[in-house]
Amino acid sequence: MKFTVEQILNLPDMKVLDFQEIEGEEIIITIEKSVNYSTCPSCGQNTQSIHQNHWRMIHDLPWSKKPVLLKINRRQFKCHKCKKVFSEKLDFVDKSKGYTKRLAIDIVQQVLNSNIHSVAERNGLSDEEVESMLKKQVSQILNINLSQVKKLGIDEIALVKGQGNYLAVLVDLDTHKPIEIVQSRRIEDIREVIVGWGFEVLNQIEEVSIDLWSPYKSLVEDLMPNANITADRFHVMKQVNDELDRMRKTEKKAAMSLEDKSEKSRQLEALSKSKYSLIKHEDSLNEKQKSKLNSVLEVSPTLAKMHTLKEQFRQIFETTKSWGDSITQLLDWMYDARSYFPKSLGTMVRWFGEIVGYFDGRTTSGTVEGINNKLKLIKRLGYGFRNFSNFRLRSLLNWHFSINSP
Repeated sequence: MKFTVEQILNLPDMKVLDFQEIEGEEIIITIEKSVNYSTCPSCGQNTQSIHQNHWRMIHDLPWSKKPVLLKINRRQFKCHKCKKVFSEKLDFVDKSKGYTKRLAIDIVQQVLNSNIHSVAERNGLSDEEVESMLKKQVSQILNINLSQVKKLGIDEIALVKGQGNYLAVLVDLDTHKPIEIVQSRRIEDIREVIVGWGFEVLNQIEEVSIDLWSPYKSLVEDLMPNANITADRFHVMKQVNDELDRMRKTEKKAAMSLEDKSEKSRQLEALSKSKYSLIKHEDSLNEKQKSKLNSVLEVSPTLAKMHTLKEQFRQIFETTKSWGDSITQLLDWMYDARSYFPKSLGTMVRWFGEIVGYFDGRTTSGTVEGINNKLKLIKRLGYGFRNFSNFRLRSLLNWHFSINSP
């Protein structure tokens, strides 16, 4: 079955006047509207009086990887009734843009899996044109619907490790999508963004999951009067793991001071490169890590006890079912761990209400970690954005762009 150029072009209101395929370069298709009249936008009167022809070239979707240029006659008409001159409307291209709407959508999809410069080169566009397409798409999602946000996650991300440049990420924990990215974790900056959501949105938020940072807690208490604050269990677990790792380093340092060379060698061999075998979930260890863990437990009774307590702590959050049992087991754990995890215990006492709040709805910011990893990937691969604003747009597109975007 053969298709006509009009059928392949798939612009129903347009007719093809000419078709040129330039060897080794591009395809040029000359088109104009198939009707010989237009409707005046001022008075609604139809007119056939053409004031002048106005030709322009725009980029369209490629055919078989070959660039396509549309040479379009966007005619100007003169209305007999109100005497005004106007240009006819073309639904498939925005005014003053050098590309079709459908090409812009396709370009955005390409950038989500590549980078601006490569996509620009591949499609015969400039980097600036590709950025313009992205910004146009993002402008259609900036007013993200917040009317259904009930559970909010607040977390932070350091895009470049060790440099202390943090972004704040605000996530709808029900949809698992970021709804805003703030350029810093300064409470003043985050407050400004959240206040902009309006009282109706803030009053409907029922729960907020945060890490163990008191300024976040104060912010939620000030702005979201109906929200329960939950300390994210993964950040609580990190407190325990960090204290366990500090003891590992202390034990390793003590082993280096041993005078018995044989015992010193045995302990150092066991403790070296043992961090992840100690802090990783025991049931997730591979055989090599299990072997390393057993060696550590043999040479250090203290680490053996702390590792057991760490695993018990994790099990409280993962396996207990009832609210009462969970709190009872947590209190028992805190009593048993008082001499092994004093710093973590102090944190738990200060944040006890928020920590046990997890057992009400078992809400976590775990999804935020996955989002943060994606944001780091976007930044690391260098998608061509030269400032935070562009990075934010590119990031939001990753979760909110749809093939059905207009």
